[in-house]
Amino acid sequence: MQDGLERSLGVQRVYTLQDLLYQSDCVSLHCNLNEHNHHLINDFTIKQMRQGAFLVNTARGGLVDEKALAQALKEGRIRGAALDVHETEPFSFAQGPLKDAPNLICTPHTAWYSEQASLEMREAAATEIRRALTGRIPDSLRNCVNKEFFVSSGSWGLMEQQVHPELNGAAYRFPSGLAGVAAGGVPAGLEGLVPGGVPVTHSLPAGNHPSQTPSPNQPSKHGESREQLSEQ
Repeated sequence: MQDGLERSLGVQRVYTLQDLLYQSDCVSLHCNLNEHNHHLINDFTIKQMRQGAFLVNTARGGLVDEKALAQALKEGRIRGAALDVHETEPFSFAQGPLKDAPNLICTPHTAWYSEQASLEMREAAATEIRRALTGRIPDSLRNCVNKEFFVSSGSWGLMEQQVHPELNGAAYRFPSGLAGVAAGGVPAGLEGLVPGGVPVTHSLPAGNHPSQTPSPNQPSKHGESREQLSEQ
């Protein structure tokens, strides 16, 4: 984060974990788990927190040493804790180091779940699919977790050849006879979905749209081959 940006957000910047723990009345964790921050909250760092501070973890269970947390709750060094993630999941109050800890709220990894969150997930997924269809895969994808693999490995060139040009091309082509489609225009149903500057054509020959599955009255090639073998 750039220097000064925190002031526009109304927050105070700290430069060390020790300063953060010492100054905070409530410590809330929002980071990935890796080999460097496993048990980030442990007996040593808990002692650096303010007496009677609160701890919230909605990130990853491995960030917190649950044995150290349970002891801190029993001793009152941490006034209360709320955990949505745990070192062992599914979590059970009947077992584990937290079973007798006081002032503890636990939820089963569902802090994200709400009506609004579900709506936003669906919208984000649809937006990403639209971005893939109207752009290039994977370059135009915003939330592709392994885009670097596709771009740097060189394997995408082979994969790209297997993608139908309608899904990965610079132009959209619609089957011939589609009503309301004019060359260079966008159908009314797609207004707002196809960005400006994307050429749209029509009257594509039927041969460019091969059917992957035979119709009910159309025999498959595999069926024809078996019949020929039987006749022989």
